[in-house]
Amino acid sequence: MVIVIKKDQGHEIDMIKQKAKKLGLQVIITYGQGQNILALVGDTQKIELQQFEGMRGVEKVYRIQEPYKLASRYANRIDSIIEVEGKKIGGDHFAIIAGPCSVENEDQLMNTAIKVKEYGADFLRGGAFKPRTSPYSFQGLGLEALKLLRQAKKETGLPIITELMDLHDLEDVYEYADIIQIGARNMQNFSLLKEVGRGKKPVLLKRGMSSTIKEFLMSAEYIMSEGNERVILCERGIRTFENYLRNTLDLNVVTAIKSMSHLPIIIDPSHATGRVEMVEPASRASAAIGAHGLMIEVHNNPLEALCDGPQSLTPEEFKKLNQSVRRIHEMVREDMSC
Repeated sequence: MVIVIKKDQGHEIDMIKQKAKKLGLQVIITYGQGQNILALVGDTQKIELQQFEGMRGVEKVYRIQEPYKLASRYANRIDSIIEVEGKKIGGDHFAIIAGPCSVENEDQLMNTAIKVKEYGADFLRGGAFKPRTSPYSFQGLGLEALKLLRQAKKETGLPIITELMDLHDLEDVYEYADIIQIGARNMQNFSLLKEVGRGKKPVLLKRGMSSTIKEFLMSAEYIMSEGNERVILCERGIRTFENYLRNTLDLNVVTAIKSMSHLPIIIDPSHATGRVEMVEPASRASAAIGAHGLMIEVHNNPLEALCDGPQSLTPEEFKKLNQSVRRIHEMVREDMSC
């Protein structure tokens, strides 16, 4: 259930919250420029709309039919913008996250971080704990990698995003990361989603390789239902019968998500294609269709990468990609504003 209330109605909001609490409902508030949106979460089927429609300051009360109540476009007509240390993802903003798949050593990370900052990245990515198909593959440096990421942030000023795989690592990842990534394999790890939902740091949620858009949004709902509304969605390709590419990039998800939800949606063309020569074309297409950003794997020496070398760009290739996609984004934004 959603209640639209006039702005500057603090007392009335408190009254609604008290009434909702008595009915066993949770209230999550989105503050807008001209009005505020109160999402009432819980078992609302037996509650009559008239119980809130007559209250002072209330403009409208309606039910959300979708199961993803908080992530729904009806819960918030205004696009959510996630801001981290002055960098914004969502709305008209286009953010680029770049860096190596895995933190391998100090030289590799620092060289790559300095270059991606110079060539236009907004955020630095780097894996400390790596989920790999084979138990014999490089699994990441763990805490040592997190410390190196902090060092890279001090050098470049780029906010850090890294993946959380296990609740045992929650405290360490929260200490060092600015954005918590939940990978595709953990998209439906509901215990993990609830835990990051109780925190205050933004969460980048990757779509599961065999997940529907509805399941994707329901996973976001798990995070938001615990109080953390700072969720960024990431399409990284889905599994189909095609085996030429690592995955199949579903660009339609951008249009669908922007219709169904207010949450920002970015694209990871590195994992979606798995082939370095296809990363830039997929990135340009992502910008053209209206994605809110990209997540790009960049390595100072891809041929020697311990993880995902075949899909990693060199810093110089990233520079070219960055210039190209930002021009496309600007053209699309100008066209939409006309």
